[in-house]
Amino acid sequence: MVDLERRRAALECDTEHELQARLWLPVVASLRALRGVDRLTAVTLMAELGDLRRFPTARQFMAYLGLTPSEHSSGGKRQTGAITKTGNGVIRRLLTESAWTYRHPARETYHLQRKAADSSDYAKARAWAAQKRLCRRYRTMLEQSKQVKTVVTAIALELAGYIWDIACHEMPEAVTHD
Repeated sequence: MVDLERRRAALECDTEHELQARLWLPVVASLRALRGVDRLTAVTLMAELGDLRRFPTARQFMAYLGLTPSEHSSGGKRQTGAITKTGNGVIRRLLTESAWTYRHPARETYHLQRKAADSSDYAKARAWAAQKRLCRRYRTMLEQSKQVKTVVTAIALELAGYIWDIACHEMPEAVTHD
């Protein structure tokens, strides 16, 4: 167990060192203001996705991740189905895991304030707006007798939109696609 802790600490140190060398450090710091997103999740998001400004809209980003519902249309009928799962499975899984944290009521806890210490004021405001909306939406969907997995997927979809917004706002102009 001690060896695992030592390896984990070494990996965190290496991650922090690598992060300091990257231009997207402010994005990672700002994404940490979101509930359910800490350093490892934010670093993984940025390493997997690079510059999110390549997606002109949040909706296109969500579609890229495969979190949008499939659609079957014929004539005047429109029927939505399960999510498409066409995009990055690693990011989809991270967002789904993060979405579970919104089952708790919205609160500005000490832990969240400490995580957001290096975040911009814009990111803090958007993270608080996200927390209020997503916690309320989680409860509302459960009250409508939606299945829990469906609710979490819907929350992950909206969380992706908030991530896109914060990342696009915080991304330095000099960053190119990695």
